[in-house]
Amino acid sequence: MVDTLSKEHRSWLMSRVKARDTKPEIIVRRILHSLGYRFTINGPKNKKFPGKPDVVLPKYQSVLFVHGCFWHRHQNCKHATTPQNNRDYWTKKFSRNVERDRENESKLTSLGWKVLTIWECQLKDLDAVVASLIAELPRSSTYQLPSDLEDQTLAAETAARYGKHS
Repeated sequence: MVDTLSKEHRSWLMSRVKARDTKPEIIVRRILHSLGYRFTINGPKNKKFPGKPDVVLPKYQSVLFVHGCFWHRHQNCKHATTPQNNRDYWTKKFSRNVERDRENESKLTSLGWKVLTIWECQLKDLDAVVASLIAELPRSSTYQLPSDLEDQTLAAETAARYGKHS
């Protein structure tokens, strides 16, 4: 299958993929805040830590990554597809992403920090996310999700987001 977009248009399109303040990150931050956790997202530790964690919870000596299933290769996830075009390039890119994630987690653990990862597809079940956060970062088991998140459904990244139309 040949890419129907020019190299310049594809480059422009990919430059629009956000690296931070994504919808999944904002949802996780709102959940954490509603549970009473206080954290940093742009603090000096966030930028100096290996992998630049999405959330740092200094009180709990924990860092949190919110990973997209596509880019970080969530195992056995239907959203961790590989594009048909230029498969060698994508395979190498994805392998390096996974390797880098492992290296960063190992470095953070050796520095004494607990590393938590929330996958984008897990945000479809917010109660499960809340339960896992409470289990990992002990707090009161009572919580109230913000009203606009109660009926939140988050579809994982779709092909349409990258210029393909189903």
